[in-house]
Amino acid sequence: MNLSSAGGIANQSLGTVASQINVVSRNIAGINVPGYAAKTALLSTSSNGAAQIEGVIRATNLTLFQNSLQATSAQAASSALSDGLDQINQSMNVAAGSASDTTASQSPASLISALSNALQQYSASPSDTTLAQSALASAKALAQSLNNTTGAVQEVRRQADSDIASSVANINSILDQFQQINADIIAGSQAGRDITDSLDKRDALLSKLSQEIGITTVTRANNDMVIYADGGATLFETTPRNVSFKPTNTFTAATIGNAVYVDGVQITGSFNASMTIRSGKLQGLTQLRDVLAPQYQSQLDETARGLVADFAETDQTNPSSSPQPGLFTYPGATSAPGASVIAGLAGEITVNANVDPSQGGNINLLRDGGISNPGNPAYTYNTTGAAGYSTRIRQLIAALTTAQTFDASAGLAPQQSMTSYATSSIGWLEAQRQQAHHSATYQTALLSQTSQALSNATGVNLDEQMSKMLDLENSYQASARLISAINAMYDVFFQALSI
Repeated sequence: MNLSSAGGIANQSLGTVASQINVVSRNIAGINVPGYAAKTALLSTSSNGAAQIEGVIRATNLTLFQNSLQATSAQAASSALSDGLDQINQSMNVAAGSASDTTASQSPASLISALSNALQQYSASPSDTTLAQSALASAKALAQSLNNTTGAVQEVRRQADSDIASSVANINSILDQFQQINADIIAGSQAGRDITDSLDKRDALLSKLSQEIGITTVTRANNDMVIYADGGATLFETTPRNVSFKPTNTFTAATIGNAVYVDGVQITGSFNASMTIRSGKLQGLTQLRDVLAPQYQSQLDETARGLVADFAETDQTNPSSSPQPGLFTYPGATSAPGASVIAGLAGEITVNANVDPSQGGNINLLRDGGISNPGNPAYTYNTTGAAGYSTRIRQLIAALTTAQTFDASAGLAPQQSMTSYATSSIGWLEAQRQQAHHSATYQTALLSQTSQALSNATGVNLDEQMSKMLDLENSYQASARLISAINAMYDVFFQALSI
């Protein structure tokens, strides 16, 4: 080997080592960058025997990455449900007490118990106006609780709807960014450029997208990627698909939120959705807005309807006549409602003004009857006007523990007493909340473990990279010394020629 060939090999090796050092430096700089995958320089031997860089590859583990995307989507869905149900629970202060702890909880179950206790005390001394006022105050608190909880449920639905709009906007934004990165990767693959950093960026976008909606991916020639929602709808193929949603500004119990569409194909909602998504924040929010919150609202409405029915009054001269709303009523009521859900009734139920002194009513009607129609003596139970009359009060107490028929569509047993129904309802909500909370906790732990496994498999090991850096520095120094030796030989050679 002549000096010229040796110098060429040494120079090429020096450049190769410098390129390797650059790759290791990139790895060290990316150690704290989420989603960064370790890079490795591929070496080969050139025709003159020197080492050369063939390209740069990144550490990958497709199975772990797909598992990470799925865990991210599942965790986001569970968290959205858990957070929404927590808000409803907190609106009633249920965490501070139980269904029987009326000193803290403001749930309908607690306040029905409080009303029953107040009526019990009133029945023992029906001439005591103070006890009558206490019973009336309990009834007002109960009606207010149903009103407030309805407002809280509908606010949770409205907020979920707003969050759905934000999620859809995020999805469209991520897909737009994905288009540019994907195009760069395809062009780089065709040109043989280093695309490893672009692949990192694309994977980071996929992780962000999976928080919003469950996804699957397919990689085609030249690293081109297609994205599908986990329900089957195409989200990206060469270009982004349009994800659309029309938000609703105000929610009532009768409001049905709009669905999300991908190029006109419905992907959310329990009806007419041919490609319903199964995970992601978007799925959790729609489940909260369209299923769980409306079902609890139906239970609230049935609780309100049951109260109106339990406290309704009948014509004492014609027992077969239709009952009329008594202590509890609602706007437009002309008779006690039948055994079916009246959407939004819990938000409208109120204590009858005829028995409320603050509204010009007569509180003694709670004892005597005639709340429904004070001008009609046929609805008066205490026909003698006796101050010690307690029969009607005891009837009201008994009504709260007597089975009646509730609408099965609300999700609870249809044959229950008012007391047990309200308790079952709060138990149903707590069960749903606990299930969502446990799922969110489990999915968070699973995501953490999956992310750690992915990081271990594809991330940067600092000790390993520093060891490589040391080896490369030694190689660099060796190549530099070889070049220095060759240069010295050339100096001797030229000096000999000049003699």
